[in-house]
Amino acid sequence: MPELPEVETIACGLRPQLTGRRIVSVSVRNEGTVQGDAAAFARCVPGRVIAGVGRRGKLLLMELAPPGGPDATGGGAGGTDAARSAGKGTDVPPDAPPDVPPDAADLMACRDAAGKMAGSGASGATGASGATGASGATGAAGGNREPHLLGVHLKMTGRLFVYGPEVAPNTHTRVVFGLDDGNRLFFDDARKFGYVRTLSDADLATWDFWRSLGPEPLEIAAPDFAALFRGRRGRIKALLLDQTVIAGIGNIYADESLFRASIRPDAQAGELSPERLCVLHGHLVDVLRESIAECGSSIRDYRDAHGDAGAFQNRFRVYGRSGQPCVACGRTLATGKVAGRTTVFCEHCQKLK
Repeated sequence: MPELPEVETIACGLRPQLTGRRIVSVSVRNEGTVQGDAAAFARCVPGRVIAGVGRRGKLLLMELAPPGGPDATGGGAGGTDAARSAGKGTDVPPDAPPDVPPDAADLMACRDAAGKMAGSGASGATGASGATGASGATGAAGGNREPHLLGVHLKMTGRLFVYGPEVAPNTHTRVVFGLDDGNRLFFDDARKFGYVRTLSDADLATWDFWRSLGPEPLEIAAPDFAALFRGRRGRIKALLLDQTVIAGIGNIYADESLFRASIRPDAQAGELSPERLCVLHGHLVDVLRESIAECGSSIRDYRDAHGDAGAFQNRFRVYGRSGQPCVACGRTLATGKVAGRTTVFCEHCQKLK
């Protein structure tokens, strides 16, 4: 499943292709792909302008400009000033790769398109309406029901590509979004596990998945990260994989960051000192940033918004290297299971406490 770096890379690649484009039509080729309010999806998406593209955890988000609002006139890929400025900070080097944010500030600009998408802090998720807390977004169920976000979860095999009008949908194309420039956005998903859904303030307040998402690892401060595990029962890798504890981390980046932090994946989280957890946070941030700079990791199905494979898999130190020599000590890497996931680690370099 694509993890945080892969979804971030896809969002950054789609942003210049979609921002400011009007969705003129929607063709649903597999009804099960549309979750939530299917009637609202069919009624509210056509005609809306995409004001920005971002991410929350592993969920890709497209911001929909208000119908009839100042952004609703479209106006080409540049979009509004706010949407144009969302993808890059003011101090981005002129020679920086266009789709790879060079630092944490720009990463957040990528994810927080026009300042209206979901944010997070140490306390938990922030809904688009501006409220915080893992206990849920504000706007009670009776709040604004006009969808302002289009969420896409890629799951195992989902892909999002923009194609010219000459390209026909294929067997695995589940939803087609027609754009005002003649191009089309395809959501392809071979295994049909992925989904799309519209999100209003009321949806964000009642959708358990959204309400329970933990903080973003690239935004939370190290001491607050350490506090997430204070007194927690459970193995550290299992908690890293738990999206209600920290959002966006999967098997690859849990293994890689734990190796760099010299912590065994099966170590009890509550027995790790705050200092060691702060070290883990630093390595986790480094691993995520390095992967984003490499456009993610391609193991099987993942491709970015341009159809290209990522390259971070060429830098794996433990993931997928079971039985091979440890890059640090030369001893054979061990394999186990944590939270039902295959786990590779070095018994010599990584410690339980």
